[in-house]
Amino acid sequence: MSEKNRDGKGSARARLQQQREREKAREKQRRVLIVSAAIVGVLGLAAVIGVIAASGGDDDSGSDKAGPVVVPSGATGDDKPAIPTGAADAPSTLTIWEDFRCPACAQFENAFRDTIHELEAAGAIKSEYHLATLIDGNMGGSGSLRAANAAACAQAAGKFTPYHDVLYMNQPEETDDAYAKNGKLIELSAKVEGLDTPAFRSCVEGGTHDTWVKKSNEAFRSGNFTGTPSVLLNGESIFPSKGNEQISPANLKKWVAEANKGKKKASASPTTS
Repeated sequence: MSEKNRDGKGSARARLQQQREREKAREKQRRVLIVSAAIVGVLGLAAVIGVIAASGGDDDSGSDKAGPVVVPSGATGDDKPAIPTGAADAPSTLTIWEDFRCPACAQFENAFRDTIHELEAAGAIKSEYHLATLIDGNMGGSGSLRAANAAACAQAAGKFTPYHDVLYMNQPEETDDAYAKNGKLIELSAKVEGLDTPAFRSCVEGGTHDTWVKKSNEAFRSGNFTGTPSVLLNGESIFPSKGNEQISPANLKKWVAEANKGKKKASASPTTS
């Protein structure tokens, strides 16, 4: 075989390899829907680009062995497991389906955290957090499951809200499955006063709530949601927009005020951990 023929075949192989790489990149893009949402904060928060992950992947996170469903104390919902925050008798409900590995979920939480806490403290809303493991299914790994189990362990300790916030404030890159390591989740628990206890560590390391989390993810997959985060106010989708209005902290307050018009606020403000 001549040197020229060998060079030609080598170039053909290189072109074929490049084509395969482009096809892989296109496939990955098909699994991720990018939605641009300008989120204007009341305190001058920068615009946030929301990334909604498509819900097509099978969730193969964690072990195939299904243990008993251990419900975190205070959790609600049989078919749609949820962790509630805020006063139980608040007139409106904010429903949030999230994945701790999901970048758009972190962007949503970091932009709206203070507003949601403010509305809860005022007795205007209660929130229901549904934990999904979408990214584990789409990208592989187990960080979504492990982090959701740890958050459920924090709920059992009465520390769900601050630990939930810590996880999103310290979220690793989507491709970095750092939350698959129980040690990392326990390390972050030290940022929440009183959470890093032997009971919490045992709960995290033992995967106490894994099956409960998987049940929540099954509800997400059967719920016809387009991705995470999925945010609803009294059952109506408000992310990334409600009607012709894009979501923002100011609009969220306005929508809650409109929904609560003529209704009584909660009789008691929620206790905070």
